[in-house]
Amino acid sequence: MSYLDQITSPTLLINEQITRANIKRMAQKATKNGKKLIPHWKTAQSHEIGNWAKEYGIKEVTASSIKLAEYLCGQGWENIHIAFPFNILEIPRLNYLAANNSLSIQLVNPVTTQKLVEGLTNSVGFFIEIDAGYGRTGVHISDFGTMEEIMRVASSSDKLKFKGFYLHPGHTYYTPDKAGIYEQSRQALHMLKIKYQSEFPELVTRVGDTPGCAVTEDFGDIDELGPGNFVLFDLMQAELGSCTKEDISVCLAVPVVDINTERKEILVHGGGVHLAKDVLMDAEGNKNFGEVVFLNEKGWTIPSERSYVKSISQEHGLIKASDSLLDSAKVGDLLGILPVHSCMTADCMGEYLSLDGKKIDHCEGAAWE
Repeated sequence: MSYLDQITSPTLLINEQITRANIKRMAQKATKNGKKLIPHWKTAQSHEIGNWAKEYGIKEVTASSIKLAEYLCGQGWENIHIAFPFNILEIPRLNYLAANNSLSIQLVNPVTTQKLVEGLTNSVGFFIEIDAGYGRTGVHISDFGTMEEIMRVASSSDKLKFKGFYLHPGHTYYTPDKAGIYEQSRQALHMLKIKYQSEFPELVTRVGDTPGCAVTEDFGDIDELGPGNFVLFDLMQAELGSCTKEDISVCLAVPVVDINTERKEILVHGGGVHLAKDVLMDAEGNKNFGEVVFLNEKGWTIPSERSYVKSISQEHGLIKASDSLLDSAKVGDLLGILPVHSCMTADCMGEYLSLDGKKIDHCEGAAWE
């Protein structure tokens, strides 16, 4: 039976071949540059896709939350890093997981560090997160006082091991000068390595964002790369130049429920609870919540004429249709939608359907509940 015959409602499809190619390409890039690839699994959030990654030499992984870390425990990862400023309310949960798994966390202030000193019962590594211009979180690159206070407090415990510095230059998503931002990031981490390496000879530096890691060829003396979105890619990454639309390995299959030829619009079952509400703006100022692809037995094809989701509500998606799509579409057909932000779409859907008709796990899926 075709995978298409299984679909009656919004379903997230994954092309294993494209996904593997994305992982392989980034793994080869890391190896070529002498770096360790430790992908951020907030995008894929899957045991099965993790098994694919291991086939390309990936041995460690990054989680966005302790919930995701728990989901990944017991899957053979050498270390799971939780790349979010640690929440002290989750110390008991961290202790439970760290009893049988190698974990590391991110620290951004001495208060959290002290609470961990007082509450940890099992060994945990930690990175100090650095802010070198993004402005979301982290210790400012020039705030050596806070960095050293975190190190000093942590040193009073035999349960906290300093691993190094983590930097997420997320502003690569908002500027065309990715090379300039990465040069700043390289310089920032290089400066910290020079400053603290004599005291901590095993210190490592890690940088993680897909746009920068995708386009950068010279990472300097950065030790580890931690991008995440590259596993699946999406329209946002294509617009940023991280990939082509052909590299996007997921699409949302949606049923056509109505067609308005006068307005050149197609109503589909697929809205904010499926795609999320991330949006792109085109040159004419039109909102784009996802672009239409044509589904077939082997996956999907990208049409020459663009049709896109112009608006969404909770369950509804309204497509601005090209003439060719209007001529071919019928009520009851299935269309594919390339997501603007694959991380959020996958999170909304909670599982994948492969092109050979197999369900692939996701942390947010029913099986995990």
